[in-house]
Amino acid sequence: MKKKSNHFSGQIGFVLAAAGSAVGVGNLWRFPYLAAKDGGGLFLIVYLALVLTFGFTLLVSDIAIGRRTKKSAIGAYTEMHPKWKFLGILTFLVPVLIMTYYAVIGGWITRYAVVYLTGSAEAAAGDNYFSAFISSPVSPVVYALLFMGVTAVIVYKGVQGGIEAVSKWMMPVLLVLVVVVALYSLTIRHTDESGQLRTGLQGFLYYLTPHVEGLTVSRFLQILLDAMSQLFFSLSVSMGIMITYGSYVRPEVNLNKAVNQIELFDTGVALFAGAMIVPAVFVFSGTEGMSAGPSLMFVSLPKVFAAMGKAGVFVGILFFVTAIFATLTSCISVLESIVANCMEIFHTGRKKTVHVLAAIYLGASAVIALGYSAFYFEAELPNGSTGQLLDIMDYVSNSVLMPLIALLSTILIGWVKTPEFVIEEMERGGRAFHRKKVYVIMIRYIAPVMMLILFLQSTGILQ
Repeated sequence: MKKKSNHFSGQIGFVLAAAGSAVGVGNLWRFPYLAAKDGGGLFLIVYLALVLTFGFTLLVSDIAIGRRTKKSAIGAYTEMHPKWKFLGILTFLVPVLIMTYYAVIGGWITRYAVVYLTGSAEAAAGDNYFSAFISSPVSPVVYALLFMGVTAVIVYKGVQGGIEAVSKWMMPVLLVLVVVVALYSLTIRHTDESGQLRTGLQGFLYYLTPHVEGLTVSRFLQILLDAMSQLFFSLSVSMGIMITYGSYVRPEVNLNKAVNQIELFDTGVALFAGAMIVPAVFVFSGTEGMSAGPSLMFVSLPKVFAAMGKAGVFVGILFFVTAIFATLTSCISVLESIVANCMEIFHTGRKKTVHVLAAIYLGASAVIALGYSAFYFEAELPNGSTGQLLDIMDYVSNSVLMPLIALLSTILIGWVKTPEFVIEEMERGGRAFHRKKVYVIMIRYIAPVMMLILFLQSTGILQ
Protein backbone atom coordinates (compact mmCIF):
# COMPACT_ATOMS: atom_id res chain seq x y z
CA MET A 1 0.00 0.00 0.00
CA LYS A 2 1.30 3.42 -0.99
CA LYS A 3 2.06 5.60 2.00
CA LYS A 4 0.60 9.10 2.11
CA SER A 5 3.17 11.86 1.95
CA ASN A 6 0.69 14.30 3.52
CA HIS A 7 -0.23 14.02 7.19
CA PHE A 8 -1.81 16.05 9.95
CA SER A 9 0.78 16.62 12.68
CA GLY A 10 -1.36 14.81 15.27
CA GLN A 11 -4.78 14.52 16.88
CA ILE A 12 -5.34 18.23 17.59
CA GLY A 13 -4.42 19.21 14.03
CA PHE A 14 -6.78 16.61 12.57
CA VAL A 15 -9.67 17.42 14.92
CA LEU A 16 -9.48 21.18 14.26
CA ALA A 17 -9.23 20.70 10.49
CA ALA A 18 -12.12 18.20 10.48
CA ALA A 19 -14.18 20.45 12.78
CA GLY A 20 -13.36 23.36 10.45
CA SER A 21 -14.74 21.35 7.56
CA ALA A 22 -17.84 20.40 9.55
CA VAL A 23 -18.59 23.88 10.91
CA GLY A 24 -19.88 25.77 7.90
CA VAL A 25 -22.59 28.12 6.73
CA GLY A 26 -25.18 25.43 7.50
CA ASN A 27 -24.49 25.83 11.24
CA LEU A 28 -25.07 29.58 11.03
CA TRP A 29 -28.14 29.96 8.82
CA ARG A 30 -29.79 26.56 8.57
CA PHE A 31 -29.57 25.25 12.15
CA PRO A 32 -31.14 28.31 13.91
CA TYR A 33 -33.93 28.50 11.30
CA LEU A 34 -34.77 24.80 11.68
CA ALA A 35 -34.67 25.02 15.49
CA ALA A 36 -37.14 27.93 15.41
CA LYS A 37 -39.40 26.21 12.83
CA ASP A 38 -39.34 22.69 14.30
CA GLY A 39 -40.39 23.21 17.89
CA GLY A 40 -37.28 24.72 19.51
CA GLY A 41 -36.07 22.30 22.17
CA LEU A 42 -37.89 19.41 20.45
CA PHE A 43 -35.66 19.86 17.38
CA LEU A 44 -32.57 20.12 19.63
CA ILE A 45 -33.38 16.81 21.38
CA VAL A 46 -33.99 15.02 18.05
CA TYR A 47 -30.84 16.53 16.55
CA LEU A 48 -28.62 15.52 19.51
CA ALA A 49 -30.03 11.97 19.45
CA LEU A 50 -29.22 11.74 15.73
CA VAL A 51 -25.69 13.15 16.19
CA LEU A 52 -24.89 10.45 18.75
CA THR A 53 -26.23 7.61 16.59
CA PHE A 54 -26.66 8.40 12.92
CA GLY A 55 -24.03 11.16 12.56
CA PHE A 56 -21.55 9.14 14.61
CA THR A 57 -22.05 6.13 12.30
CA LEU A 58 -21.41 8.05 9.07
CA LEU A 59 -18.50 10.03 10.55
CA VAL A 60 -16.77 6.90 11.90
CA SER A 61 -17.26 5.12 8.55
CA ASP A 62 -15.75 7.93 6.47
CA ILE A 63 -12.73 8.58 8.72
CA ALA A 64 -11.93 4.88 9.28
CA ILE A 65 -12.20 4.08 5.55
CA GLY A 66 -9.86 7.00 4.77
CA ARG A 67 -7.21 5.96 7.30
CA ARG A 68 -7.41 2.26 6.50
CA THR A 69 -7.08 2.67 2.70
CA LYS A 70 -4.88 5.84 2.85
CA LYS A 71 -6.81 7.05 -0.20
CA SER A 72 -9.47 9.59 -1.12
CA ALA A 73 -13.04 8.64 -2.08
CA ILE A 74 -12.55 7.05 -5.52
CA GLY A 75 -9.45 5.07 -4.53
CA ALA A 76 -10.89 4.12 -1.13
CA TYR A 77 -14.15 2.64 -2.45
CA THR A 78 -12.30 0.91 -5.31
CA GLU A 79 -9.93 -0.72 -2.80
CA MET A 80 -12.83 -1.79 -0.58
CA HIS A 81 -14.65 -3.42 -3.50
CA PRO A 82 -13.67 -2.86 -7.17
CA LYS A 83 -17.32 -3.20 -8.30
CA TRP A 84 -18.22 -0.28 -6.01
CA LYS A 85 -15.85 2.20 -7.67
CA PHE A 86 -18.97 3.97 -8.97
CA LEU A 87 -19.78 4.97 -5.37
CA GLY A 88 -16.36 6.65 -5.12
CA ILE A 89 -17.09 8.56 -8.33
CA LEU A 90 -20.53 9.67 -7.03
CA THR A 91 -18.90 10.78 -3.76
CA PHE A 92 -16.24 12.71 -5.69
CA LEU A 93 -19.01 14.52 -7.62
CA VAL A 94 -20.45 16.11 -4.44
CA PRO A 95 -17.47 18.41 -3.67
CA VAL A 96 -17.02 18.98 -7.43
CA LEU A 97 -20.55 20.49 -7.52
CA ILE A 98 -20.41 22.23 -4.11
CA MET A 99 -17.14 23.95 -5.04
CA THR A 100 -18.89 25.77 -7.91
CA TYR A 101 -20.99 27.83 -5.49
CA TYR A 102 -19.38 27.73 -2.03
CA ALA A 103 -16.95 30.56 -2.82
CA VAL A 104 -19.90 32.61 -4.14
CA ILE A 105 -21.60 32.40 -0.72
CA GLY A 106 -18.21 33.12 0.90
CA GLY A 107 -18.03 36.21 -1.31
CA TRP A 108 -21.45 37.41 -0.16
CA ILE A 109 -20.40 37.05 3.48
CA THR A 110 -17.10 38.86 2.81
CA ARG A 111 -19.03 41.72 1.19
CA TYR A 112 -21.18 42.13 4.30
CA ALA A 113 -18.14 42.02 6.58
CA VAL A 114 -16.55 44.79 4.47
CA VAL A 115 -19.79 46.84 4.63
CA TYR A 116 -19.85 46.61 8.44
CA LEU A 117 -16.12 47.31 8.79
CA THR A 118 -16.32 50.42 6.58
CA GLY A 119 -19.22 51.96 8.50
CA SER A 120 -21.99 51.36 5.93
CA ALA A 121 -23.99 49.01 8.16
CA GLU A 122 -27.17 51.07 7.82
CA ALA A 123 -27.32 50.44 4.07
CA ALA A 124 -27.10 46.65 4.63
CA ALA A 125 -30.36 46.72 6.61
CA GLY A 126 -32.27 48.11 3.58
CA ASP A 127 -35.06 45.93 2.15
CA ASN A 128 -33.49 45.50 -1.27
CA TYR A 129 -29.79 45.66 -0.39
CA PHE A 130 -29.11 41.92 -0.70
CA SER A 131 -31.06 41.39 -3.93
CA ALA A 132 -29.47 44.50 -5.47
CA PHE A 133 -25.99 43.22 -4.52
CA ILE A 134 -26.33 39.65 -5.84
CA SER A 135 -28.00 40.82 -9.08
CA SER A 136 -25.15 43.26 -9.83
CA PRO A 137 -22.97 41.99 -12.71
CA VAL A 138 -19.61 42.95 -11.14
CA SER A 139 -19.49 43.10 -7.33
CA PRO A 140 -20.54 39.51 -6.44
CA VAL A 141 -18.13 38.13 -9.06
CA VAL A 142 -15.19 40.10 -7.61
CA TYR A 143 -15.92 38.89 -4.06
CA ALA A 144 -16.42 35.27 -5.20
CA LEU A 145 -13.08 35.32 -7.07
CA LEU A 146 -11.34 36.81 -4.03
CA PHE A 147 -12.74 34.10 -1.74
CA MET A 148 -11.91 31.33 -4.21
CA GLY A 149 -8.35 32.70 -4.59
CA VAL A 150 -7.71 32.71 -0.83
CA THR A 151 -9.03 29.12 -0.58
CA ALA A 152 -6.74 27.96 -3.39
CA VAL A 153 -3.66 29.59 -1.82
CA ILE A 154 -4.26 27.79 1.51
CA VAL A 155 -4.79 24.38 -0.18
CA TYR A 156 -1.70 25.02 -2.35
CA LYS A 157 0.38 25.23 0.86
CA GLY A 158 -0.49 21.62 1.74
CA VAL A 159 -1.98 19.71 4.64
CA GLN A 160 0.21 20.87 7.55
CA GLY A 161 1.45 24.18 6.13
CA GLY A 162 -1.94 25.29 4.80
CA ILE A 163 -5.06 23.51 6.05
CA GLU A 164 -3.85 22.63 9.55
CA ALA A 165 -2.04 25.93 10.11
CA VAL A 166 -5.18 27.94 9.25
CA SER A 167 -7.58 25.66 11.18
CA LYS A 168 -5.43 25.72 14.35
CA TRP A 169 -5.99 29.44 14.92
CA MET A 170 -9.25 30.00 13.06
CA MET A 171 -11.37 27.39 14.85
CA PRO A 172 -10.62 28.51 18.45
CA VAL A 173 -11.21 32.16 17.40
CA LEU A 174 -14.49 31.15 15.72
CA LEU A 175 -15.65 29.36 18.89
CA VAL A 176 -14.85 32.41 21.06
CA LEU A 177 -16.68 34.77 18.66
CA VAL A 178 -19.80 32.56 18.57
CA VAL A 179 -19.90 32.36 22.39
CA VAL A 180 -19.38 36.15 22.78
CA VAL A 181 -22.20 37.04 20.36
CA ALA A 182 -24.49 34.37 21.89
CA LEU A 183 -23.94 35.83 25.40
CA TYR A 184 -24.61 39.35 24.09
CA SER A 185 -27.88 38.14 22.46
CA LEU A 186 -29.16 37.16 25.91
CA THR A 187 -28.81 40.74 27.21
CA ILE A 188 -30.80 42.62 24.53
CA ARG A 189 -34.37 43.89 24.96
CA HIS A 190 -36.80 45.75 22.72
CA THR A 191 -40.31 47.24 23.02
CA ASP A 192 -42.28 46.99 19.78
CA GLU A 193 -44.89 49.43 18.44
CA SER A 194 -47.71 47.74 20.37
CA GLY A 195 -45.77 48.31 23.61
CA GLN A 196 -44.82 44.66 24.09
CA LEU A 197 -41.39 44.12 25.63
CA ARG A 198 -39.35 41.18 24.33
CA THR A 199 -36.00 40.14 25.83
CA GLY A 200 -33.12 37.99 24.64
CA LEU A 201 -33.69 35.68 27.59
CA GLN A 202 -37.29 35.04 26.45
CA GLY A 203 -35.95 34.23 22.98
CA PHE A 204 -33.37 31.87 24.49
CA LEU A 205 -36.10 30.06 26.49
CA TYR A 206 -38.19 29.83 23.31
CA TYR A 207 -35.18 28.22 21.62
CA LEU A 208 -34.58 25.68 24.43
CA THR A 209 -38.20 24.78 25.30
CA PRO A 210 -39.65 21.74 23.46
CA HIS A 211 -42.84 22.93 21.71
CA VAL A 212 -45.03 19.85 21.26
CA GLU A 213 -48.42 21.57 20.81
CA GLY A 214 -50.35 19.96 17.96
CA LEU A 215 -47.56 17.49 17.22
CA THR A 216 -48.66 14.77 14.79
CA VAL A 217 -46.80 11.70 13.52
CA SER A 218 -46.24 13.27 10.09
CA ARG A 219 -45.02 16.52 11.71
CA PHE A 220 -42.58 14.56 13.88
CA LEU A 221 -41.32 12.69 10.80
CA GLN A 222 -40.72 16.03 9.09
CA ILE A 223 -38.71 17.26 12.12
CA LEU A 224 -36.72 14.00 12.05
CA LEU A 225 -35.94 14.44 8.34
CA ASP A 226 -35.02 18.13 8.81
CA ALA A 227 -32.63 17.20 11.62
CA MET A 228 -31.13 14.41 9.54
CA SER A 229 -30.55 16.57 6.46
CA GLN A 230 -28.98 19.23 8.72
CA LEU A 231 -26.64 16.56 10.06
CA PHE A 232 -25.32 15.96 6.54
CA PHE A 233 -24.49 19.60 5.99
CA SER A 234 -23.07 19.86 9.45
CA LEU A 235 -20.74 16.88 9.77
CA SER A 236 -19.37 16.89 6.16
CA VAL A 237 -20.31 13.23 5.75
CA SER A 238 -21.12 11.42 2.48
CA MET A 239 -19.13 13.87 0.37
CA GLY A 240 -15.69 12.26 0.57
CA ILE A 241 -14.15 15.07 2.64
CA MET A 242 -13.83 13.03 5.84
CA ILE A 243 -12.44 10.08 3.82
CA THR A 244 -9.72 12.42 2.47
CA TYR A 245 -9.02 13.91 5.92
CA GLY A 246 -9.03 10.39 7.43
CA SER A 247 -6.33 9.35 4.92
CA TYR A 248 -4.06 12.06 6.40
CA VAL A 249 -4.43 10.76 9.99
CA ARG A 250 -1.39 9.05 11.50
CA PRO A 251 -1.80 5.44 12.77
CA GLU A 252 -1.11 6.42 16.40
CA VAL A 253 -4.05 8.87 16.58
CA ASN A 254 -6.99 7.57 18.66
CA LEU A 255 -9.90 7.75 16.20
CA ASN A 256 -12.53 7.17 18.93
CA LYS A 257 -11.43 10.28 20.81
CA ALA A 258 -11.07 12.27 17.58
CA VAL A 259 -14.63 11.42 16.45
CA ASN A 260 -16.03 12.41 19.88
CA GLN A 261 -14.16 15.74 19.72
CA ILE A 262 -15.35 16.52 16.17
CA GLU A 263 -18.97 15.75 17.17
CA LEU A 264 -18.63 17.93 20.28
CA PHE A 265 -17.05 20.90 18.44
CA ASP A 266 -19.49 20.85 15.53
CA THR A 267 -22.62 20.38 17.66
CA GLY A 268 -21.41 22.98 20.16
CA VAL A 269 -20.99 25.60 17.44
CA ALA A 270 -24.43 24.76 15.98
CA LEU A 271 -26.10 25.09 19.42
CA PHE A 272 -24.31 28.38 20.13
CA ALA A 273 -25.24 29.66 16.64
CA GLY A 274 -28.86 29.03 17.57
CA ALA A 275 -28.37 30.79 20.92
CA MET A 276 -26.76 33.69 19.01
CA ILE A 277 -29.42 34.10 16.29
CA VAL A 278 -32.79 32.90 17.68
CA PRO A 279 -32.90 35.29 20.72
CA ALA A 280 -31.71 38.28 18.63
CA VAL A 281 -34.29 37.76 15.87
CA PHE A 282 -36.99 36.95 18.46
CA VAL A 283 -36.43 40.27 20.27
CA PHE A 284 -36.77 42.47 17.18
CA SER A 285 -38.97 40.43 14.80
CA GLY A 286 -40.67 37.73 16.88
CA THR A 287 -40.57 34.20 15.47
CA GLU A 288 -41.77 35.53 12.07
CA GLY A 289 -38.26 36.86 11.34
CA MET A 290 -36.90 33.32 11.13
CA SER A 291 -36.82 32.92 7.37
CA ALA A 292 -34.93 30.09 5.68
CA GLY A 293 -31.54 30.11 4.04
CA PRO A 294 -29.64 33.18 2.86
CA SER A 295 -32.43 35.62 3.72
CA LEU A 296 -31.93 34.92 7.44
CA MET A 297 -28.26 35.88 7.30
CA PHE A 298 -28.38 38.63 4.69
CA VAL A 299 -31.83 40.21 5.23
CA SER A 300 -33.21 39.44 8.73
CA LEU A 301 -29.96 39.73 10.73
CA PRO A 302 -28.78 43.10 9.29
CA LYS A 303 -32.20 44.50 10.31
CA VAL A 304 -31.69 43.06 13.81
CA PHE A 305 -28.19 44.60 14.01
CA ALA A 306 -29.59 47.97 12.86
CA ALA A 307 -32.24 47.83 15.59
CA MET A 308 -29.49 47.33 18.20
CA GLY A 309 -28.14 50.83 17.51
CA LYS A 310 -24.40 51.49 17.81
CA ALA A 311 -23.72 48.10 19.44
CA GLY A 312 -25.25 46.47 16.35
CA VAL A 313 -22.37 47.57 14.14
CA PHE A 314 -19.86 45.86 16.44
CA VAL A 315 -22.03 42.73 16.76
CA GLY A 316 -22.46 42.70 12.97
CA ILE A 317 -18.69 42.82 12.46
CA LEU A 318 -18.19 39.92 14.92
CA PHE A 319 -20.96 37.90 13.29
CA PHE A 320 -19.78 38.26 9.68
CA VAL A 321 -16.11 37.66 10.59
CA THR A 322 -17.26 34.46 12.35
CA ALA A 323 -19.21 33.51 9.22
CA ILE A 324 -16.13 34.11 7.01
CA PHE A 325 -14.06 31.74 9.18
CA ALA A 326 -16.79 29.07 9.12
CA THR A 327 -17.20 29.32 5.35
CA LEU A 328 -13.48 29.46 4.58
CA THR A 329 -12.56 26.35 6.59
CA SER A 330 -15.38 24.43 4.87
CA CYS A 331 -14.43 25.77 1.44
CA ILE A 332 -10.82 24.64 2.03
CA SER A 333 -11.96 21.09 2.85
CA VAL A 334 -14.16 20.90 -0.26
CA LEU A 335 -11.30 21.96 -2.53
CA GLU A 336 -8.82 19.67 -0.72
CA SER A 337 -11.10 16.70 -1.33
CA ILE A 338 -11.14 17.41 -5.08
CA VAL A 339 -7.37 18.05 -5.16
CA ALA A 340 -6.61 14.78 -3.32
CA ASN A 341 -8.78 12.73 -5.68
CA CYS A 342 -7.27 14.38 -8.78
CA MET A 343 -3.71 13.81 -7.50
CA GLU A 344 -4.49 10.09 -7.13
CA ILE A 345 -6.30 9.78 -10.48
CA PHE A 346 -3.83 11.75 -12.62
CA HIS A 347 -0.65 11.05 -10.56
CA THR A 348 0.15 14.78 -10.45
CA GLY A 349 1.76 16.88 -7.73
CA ARG A 350 -0.20 19.18 -5.41
CA LYS A 351 0.99 22.46 -6.93
CA LYS A 352 0.13 21.62 -10.52
CA THR A 353 -3.24 20.12 -9.48
CA VAL A 354 -4.19 23.20 -7.43
CA HIS A 355 -3.19 25.52 -10.32
CA VAL A 356 -5.49 23.71 -12.78
CA LEU A 357 -8.42 23.35 -10.34
CA ALA A 358 -8.11 26.97 -9.19
CA ALA A 359 -8.42 28.14 -12.80
CA ILE A 360 -11.48 25.91 -13.35
CA TYR A 361 -13.22 27.03 -10.17
CA LEU A 362 -12.44 30.72 -10.57
CA GLY A 363 -14.36 30.41 -13.84
CA ALA A 364 -17.16 28.33 -12.30
CA SER A 365 -17.53 30.73 -9.35
CA ALA A 366 -17.88 33.67 -11.76
CA VAL A 367 -20.60 31.84 -13.74
CA ILE A 368 -22.58 30.93 -10.59
CA ALA A 369 -22.19 34.48 -9.21
CA LEU A 370 -23.72 35.76 -12.47
CA GLY A 371 -26.66 33.36 -12.01
CA TYR A 372 -28.62 36.25 -10.47
CA SER A 373 -27.82 38.72 -13.27
CA ALA A 374 -26.39 37.81 -16.72
CA PHE A 375 -27.31 34.10 -16.49
CA TYR A 376 -30.57 34.49 -14.57
CA PHE A 377 -33.36 31.95 -15.13
CA GLU A 378 -35.84 30.08 -12.97
CA ALA A 379 -36.17 26.29 -12.89
CA GLU A 380 -38.76 24.15 -11.11
CA LEU A 381 -37.00 21.63 -8.83
CA PRO A 382 -38.50 18.17 -8.06
CA ASN A 383 -39.00 19.09 -4.38
CA GLY A 384 -41.43 21.87 -5.38
CA SER A 385 -39.06 24.84 -5.01
CA THR A 386 -37.88 27.25 -7.71
CA GLY A 387 -34.16 27.68 -8.23
CA GLN A 388 -31.41 29.51 -10.08
CA LEU A 389 -27.96 28.16 -11.01
CA LEU A 390 -26.72 28.12 -7.40
CA ASP A 391 -29.89 26.42 -6.14
CA ILE A 392 -29.66 23.71 -8.83
CA MET A 393 -26.05 22.85 -7.87
CA ASP A 394 -27.04 22.83 -4.20
CA TYR A 395 -30.12 20.66 -4.83
CA VAL A 396 -28.26 18.02 -6.89
CA SER A 397 -25.33 17.78 -4.43
CA ASN A 398 -27.19 18.03 -1.11
CA SER A 399 -30.69 16.68 -1.77
CA VAL A 400 -29.97 13.97 -4.36
CA LEU A 401 -26.35 12.79 -4.20
CA MET A 402 -25.58 12.96 -0.46
CA PRO A 403 -28.58 10.89 0.77
CA LEU A 404 -28.01 8.42 -2.11
CA ILE A 405 -24.27 8.07 -1.23
CA ALA A 406 -25.09 7.59 2.46
CA LEU A 407 -27.66 4.91 1.56
CA LEU A 408 -25.24 3.05 -0.73
CA SER A 409 -22.30 3.31 1.69
CA THR A 410 -24.37 1.83 4.55
CA ILE A 411 -25.24 -1.12 2.26
CA LEU A 412 -21.58 -1.54 1.21
CA ILE A 413 -20.20 -1.39 4.78
CA GLY A 414 -23.13 -3.08 6.53
CA TRP A 415 -23.76 -5.98 4.17
CA VAL A 416 -21.15 -6.32 1.41
CA LYS A 417 -17.88 -5.62 3.26
CA THR A 418 -19.32 -6.13 6.80
CA PRO A 419 -18.85 -3.62 9.67
CA GLU A 420 -15.64 -5.41 10.76
CA PHE A 421 -13.77 -3.46 8.07
CA VAL A 422 -14.41 -0.22 9.99
CA ILE A 423 -14.35 -1.73 13.51
CA GLU A 424 -10.82 -3.15 13.00
CA GLU A 425 -9.56 0.35 12.10
CA MET A 426 -11.30 1.91 15.14
CA GLU A 427 -9.69 -0.73 17.41
CA ARG A 428 -6.22 -0.35 15.86
CA GLY A 429 -3.42 -0.39 18.44
CA GLY A 430 -5.64 -2.18 20.97
CA ARG A 431 -8.00 0.78 21.47
CA ALA A 432 -11.54 0.26 22.76
CA PHE A 433 -14.39 1.12 20.39
CA HIS A 434 -17.00 2.00 23.02
CA ARG A 435 -19.99 2.46 20.71
CA LYS A 436 -19.31 -0.68 18.66
CA LYS A 437 -22.78 -2.21 19.21
CA VAL A 438 -24.50 1.07 18.33
CA TYR A 439 -22.36 1.27 15.19
CA VAL A 440 -23.25 -2.25 13.98
CA ILE A 441 -27.01 -1.82 14.58
CA MET A 442 -27.00 1.63 12.91
CA ILE A 443 -24.90 0.74 9.84
CA ARG A 444 -26.80 -2.51 9.11
CA TYR A 445 -30.41 -1.85 10.04
CA ILE A 446 -31.39 1.71 11.00
CA ALA A 447 -29.25 3.98 8.80
CA PRO A 448 -30.14 2.29 5.45
CA VAL A 449 -33.89 2.65 6.16
CA MET A 450 -33.55 6.28 7.32
CA MET A 451 -31.39 7.11 4.31
CA LEU A 452 -33.89 5.60 1.90
CA ILE A 453 -36.71 7.69 3.43
CA LEU A 454 -34.55 10.84 3.36
CA PHE A 455 -33.57 10.21 -0.28
CA LEU A 456 -37.20 9.68 -1.36
CA GLN A 457 -38.30 12.77 0.57
CA SER A 458 -35.53 15.14 -0.52
CA THR A 459 -35.89 14.19 -4.21
CA GLY A 460 -39.62 14.89 -4.03
CA ILE A 461 -40.70 11.26 -4.67
CA LEU A 462 -42.46 11.07 -1.29
CA GLN A 463 -44.24 14.42 -1.69
